[in-house]
This record gives sequence, C-alpha cells and structure tokens, in this order.
Amino acid sequence: MAYIRKVKAGYRAEVERKGVRRSQTFSTKGAAALWAAQTETEILKESKAQFPSKTLADAIDRYVADVSSRKRGAHAEELRFNAIKREFPALCGKLLHEVTPSDIAGWRDARRKVVSDSSVVREAAAFRNLFNVARDEWGWCGDSPWAKVKLPPKGHARTRRTSTSEFKLMMRHMGFITRKAPVTPQSEVAWSWLVAQHTAMRAGEILSLKRSTVDLVKRVVTLHSHKTLEREGVRFVPFTRKAARVLTVLDTAAREAGRDAYFTISGHSLDVLFRRVRDRLLIEGLHFHDSRADALTRLSKRMDVMRLARVSGHRDLRQLMSAYYRETAAEVAASI
Repeated sequence: MAYIRKVKAGYRAEVERKGVRRSQTFSTKGAAALWAAQTETEILKESKAQFPSKTLADAIDRYVADVSSRKRGAHAEELRFNAIKREFPALCGKLLHEVTPSDIAGWRDARRKVVSDSSVVREAAAFRNLFNVARDEWGWCGDSPWAKVKLPPKGHARTRRTSTSEFKLMMRHMGFITRKAPVTPQSEVAWSWLVAQHTAMRAGEILSLKRSTVDLVKRVVTLHSHKTLEREGVRFVPFTRKAARVLTVLDTAAREAGRDAYFTISGHSLDVLFRRVRDRLLIEGLHFHDSRADALTRLSKRMDVMRLARVSGHRDLRQLMSAYYRETAAEVAASI
C-alpha cells in the first residue's frame, strides 16, 4: 500500500508491499504520488522474480498429492480440482504468482452460470486454500488473489423432507424386505437409508458401522471416523429402541457372514445406486443426506435441543436449527 502525508519539508510518500518498506520526501504531492506508484511497481516486479515458474496446474497437482490426499473427502476434492484443470485450461496454464483477482473473478462468474451459489462457495474453499498453502508453505506466490474477490452469498438452507410415499416407493424399488438382511448392493443402500432415517448419521458414518462399534445393549455407536474427527475426536452416538431393532438385523447378518462390518458397499456406490433409483422413479430434489434432517426433525419432538445436538454431533446449535430442523410452520401450529 502507498501512503502520502504532509510533513514540514513537503510530502512524504511511504510504500509497503510484500514485506518491503520504502519512503521518501518530496516538495510536491504530485511528485510523491508518482514516486509511490513507480516504487510499488518495482517491488512487485522484484517479488515476482523470486517465485519459481510453477503454473496453477502444477500447484493443483501438488495440492492434491500433498494436502487433499490426507482428507477423508480426498476423492471428491480431487475430482473438483481435475474439473478446474479440464474446464479452465487458460487459467491453469498461467504462472501461479501471476494469477490475478480478475482471473479468479472470471472463474467465479463462469461457475455461477453452471452451479448454485452455495456450490461455488464450497468449491472456492479448497481453491482458495491452495493459494494460501502455496504462499505460506511452498513459496510459490505472494499475496493471494482471493483477498480481493467477493464470493456470492450462501444459498438458503434446504427445506426438503422425504414424504412417506416417497420413502415406501424408494425402499420397495431398492429391494427392501422387512427383517430380511440385505443381500445385494441395492438392498444395502435401502438398509443404510433406513438406518439414516432412524439415527441421523451421515452416509459415511453408517457404512463404517461394525459389530465392534455398535453397542446394542447401551444403544450407542462409537464413531472412530467422522466428518469432525480432527475437532471433536471420537464421537458417541445414542440411538433409539426402534433404531436398535433395525441394527440388530444387520448385526445378526454380519455375525452369520463371519464379518465385523455391517455393510460392504462403498460411499460412491451408495450415492450412484441411490440416485439411480430416485431418477428412475422421477422423484425430484431428494438427496440421501436429507435423511439426516428427516431423523433430527422427528427426534426434536421427543427431546430438547441439547440432547438433539448430542445425537447429531453439532457444536453450533444455530446450524442444527437452520439446516437440519425442518418442521414446517403448519406442523408446529398443529402441535400447539
């Protein structure tokens, strides 16, 4: 930044960029402003010469290998970065330290034409962190261009609920049979969705269920791997008696099969198979993750918000209320 202030001898110009500070005094304000602009340009040129000739594509490759690979959502993040390389070749071909706020704004505007504003915000999180890591740890660039880019506001929280008719239709077409353990990948999806509807757990958490981590007597699930593991550590999830009856079927099937895990399918397979049935039935806007809100909304009628947060694992009650409690105003009115 350049600053010009009046002093006894005239006007003093001060420039601070990239950790470099320079100052000089002039008799006129115009001369001070000209010197400040020229000096700022020189500092920027000098700092750019210090950075290696690494493109944004190079940075993406290293970030995916060194940073994304250590995250539980590594696959999804890698796909997201690969899409950036594929759809924005000119941007990814630029030297990392020459990427400007205008370039980032161009990416933002292009994405807004294809996906929702909420999706743009989610995609920007990892993209922005790439520049921070490249600056702080690799020394590949200076100030992040993201500092001057305004992201779109997050969209409103989802209000979608699963109707009883949709649930029954989906379960029937996924091959669900009451009290009969799943024997096909599609029926495993049905049972995992049923567990989600009763426990409010995420898909990944449900697929990690094992006989060794589910206590059917105390009705508590021990989650050694979950979304907020780094922040909260191991999480303990209480579940209802009705959920216990569902899990007992899976526990018995796993024991008879000689395995510890309740499910054998992957998260990717679950997502693909669920969406395939949903689309075949022409059900619009339904996500597997909506089951979490379905369960929490039902449970909210039986327990206070603190206990509900213990079930969901939320530390921020505002997020619990705004994103996952989806009881309609009409439903509330009918109960009071």
